[in-house]
Amino acid sequence: MNSLVQRIDNIIDEQSLLKHKFYVMWNEGKLSLESLNGYSKEYFQVVKSVPSLVGAIMETCPYNIRSKLASNKQEEYEHIEPWIKFASAVGVSRTELENYEGLDKTRHAISNLSGLMNSFEAGASAMYALEQEIPKISISKIDGLRKFYGITDDDSIDYFRIHTEADIRHAALWRKILENIPASREDDLVQIASKSLAAQNLLLDSCYEAYC
Repeated sequence: MNSLVQRIDNIIDEQSLLKHKFYVMWNEGKLSLESLNGYSKEYFQVVKSVPSLVGAIMETCPYNIRSKLASNKQEEYEHIEPWIKFASAVGVSRTELENYEGLDKTRHAISNLSGLMNSFEAGASAMYALEQEIPKISISKIDGLRKFYGITDDDSIDYFRIHTEADIRHAALWRKILENIPASREDDLVQIASKSLAAQNLLLDSCYEAYC
């Protein structure tokens, strides 16, 4: 395996979101409905930001990959509606969700993530660190929702079902990009990936501190 990708994969494993206290509680059935309610509002700040993150990367991407990123960006827009349906299942209305702007730490996490999209290579590294683990996380979320929280209907879990597949494709594209980056950039891009994971964990800190 490419050295850069291997190093980032190691960081993803070390800083895995599945190890975060909030997701551990989710997978053990220890969250309240109020906790899921709050989480749906905080994480929506990520969901609605991802299209613009991909858009920022497109501004400096090579021409031959632009159409693939445009397709990804459109797909990310289409993921907003399934999240709204999940939020509704845990008691958050569309109006409340769309008007909500996030807690301070949540906004800080989104700002940190957005700040990593300042070049094609940096954005690819940050997005790989964001999307590589999401299929596994999505499976665990579906299992928890069904087993502990009585959320089983297709509309309510569709966002997570979509991401058991979509982010396999998206992460594969970022991985291919990273495999072609010169070794001289490796240390810098590993640091970018680590910052991406730190931002994701900060958002879960925000949820845990406010809703648990």
